[in-house]
Amino acid sequence: MNILVLGSGGREHTFAWKIAQSKHCNNLFVAPGNSGTHGIATNLNVSATDFEAIKEVVLKNDIELVVVGPEDPLVNGIHDFFLGDQKLKNVAVIGPQKAAAELEGSKEFAKEFMSRHNIPTAAYQSFTKGNVEEGYRFLESLKAPYVLKADGLAAGKGVLILNDLEEAKAELKNMLIDSKFGEASSKVVIEEFLDGIELSCFVLTDGKDYKILPTAKDYKRIGEGDTGLNTGGMGAVSPVPFATEDFLSKIEDRIVKPTVEGLKKDNLPYVGFIFIGLIKVGDEPKVIEYNVRMGDPETEVVLPRLKTDLVEIFKAMANGTLSDVAIDVDERAATTIMVVSGGYPEAYEKGKEIKGLEAIEDSIVFHAGAKEVDGKVVTSGGRVMAITSYGNTYQEAIKKSYQNIGKLHFDKMHYRKDIGFDL
Repeated sequence: MNILVLGSGGREHTFAWKIAQSKHCNNLFVAPGNSGTHGIATNLNVSATDFEAIKEVVLKNDIELVVVGPEDPLVNGIHDFFLGDQKLKNVAVIGPQKAAAELEGSKEFAKEFMSRHNIPTAAYQSFTKGNVEEGYRFLESLKAPYVLKADGLAAGKGVLILNDLEEAKAELKNMLIDSKFGEASSKVVIEEFLDGIELSCFVLTDGKDYKILPTAKDYKRIGEGDTGLNTGGMGAVSPVPFATEDFLSKIEDRIVKPTVEGLKKDNLPYVGFIFIGLIKVGDEPKVIEYNVRMGDPETEVVLPRLKTDLVEIFKAMANGTLSDVAIDVDERAATTIMVVSGGYPEAYEKGKEIKGLEAIEDSIVFHAGAKEVDGKVVTSGGRVMAITSYGNTYQEAIKKSYQNIGKLHFDKMHYRKDIGFDL
């Protein structure tokens, strides 16, 4: 079959890499893609949110399966767009419909969903600029640190964790009154801070049944020791060493099952990935957030551990036969480390030539913010590349990734040197 992947990051390169290995894949397209997908698929100069242009390329190239990488097209209703079009309605789309994508599109919607289905999460309240004073009082009722979340999509940057009450009040005003995150922070969710260690759980569902993929842990902060500004993710490890059998069964029973059942009860049509951001508080799992797609950089460690043909899984999801598919996982650990542009996650320069790619051995390089210009690979984003390696232990895999990063170079290249430090 002919397949289209939407998106341009490391997650989409990983999808393309895995799909290209499938016996079911004839022609593979990525829109808009990057320098990594360029080598294994046909890149199309089309934005992942330009639905009319996507329709054109789907019809022109006889595409039968569309895999949606990022959240924006899902929250904006790309699946519904396909279902509502006579020419597109039989094309399989991997990603939930708009109503279900609100699990990521609105923090308040997600919290209300968890509350309704008794899914363990932090206590919270929501505020708009009309009741900002009540927001101040709610902050006063909590203990530091204070967690403020923009309700809408803010490109992974809409969450603030602050230790000072006055600073938290000032930031609440910044978000609600001064539109710090634009429309995304016209409503803000304030929640209690949960103290523990984080991990991510990835669920596949066809709307009836589910399968759980390997867990992963990512590292969000720019600086060593998890310090500094939040990023889209600086590295990831899979499996998660502290996720014991007992803990994983708690996640399945208390979180995964009620989430999938809740989607059915609330009539939220869902064919795709559910990414559950979790925190282990003592021995108990609680949900921090839902995403309605795979995580990045977690995709770069989860999919390389998947031995089952990914296209077979996608076909089963689209046909409602996911329960018939066995998920086979590589026993080895996988780790990925992101190399980023100097200055990221704030202002950074683009167009820096990346050298040393041909010297990489025994690791997989997933391109993210990189593109090909005149035969050279140059930086085009903040997170530039993910270097993924296998190992019998995560320590062995991390060592391999760092050895290969030593062969890469571009001006002002930066990466964290302590991925896995807290395990």
